[in-house]
Amino acid sequence: MGPGRRARAPKRNGAVQKMLITLPPDYRPTDDEEFMNSRQQEYFRQKLRRWRLDLLREAGDTLASLSAGGISEADLTDRASVETDRALELRTRDRARKLISKIDQALERIENGTYGYCEETGEPIGLRRLEARPIATLSIEAQERHERMERVHRDD
Repeated sequence: MGPGRRARAPKRNGAVQKMLITLPPDYRPTDDEEFMNSRQQEYFRQKLRRWRLDLLREAGDTLASLSAGGISEADLTDRASVETDRALELRTRDRARKLISKIDQALERIENGTYGYCEETGEPIGLRRLEARPIATLSIEAQERHERMERVHRDD
């Protein structure tokens, strides 16, 4: 993706006008800015797209290695080791597939203006949390409540 991204800005007559957003290479969102302004949205959009691209590239590499051939080890221990490695790789790819879906959902939230806000409370999730987990949908407090409820119901 190029250095700029077109963002939507409302016009007076209700139509949408496109404006170019260019981020400096060293840009990092700060709490001094308005939360989820167009620069922050673009920053997270690019971060999510790079992550998605990396996951897809890794998936392609896995597919190539798995389709390269069968297991040719004659020794049972070596064969079992290769099969275990393949099973682990397939589980990892399945997790990556689910993660790509969450990245796509986060990109949709950026487009519809809900990215960065807690699904439960509507409050900002926070830049530090989004930096660490850009697919987060809950604030730390809401996530902790959710996890406590899961533990309570799991113990039932």
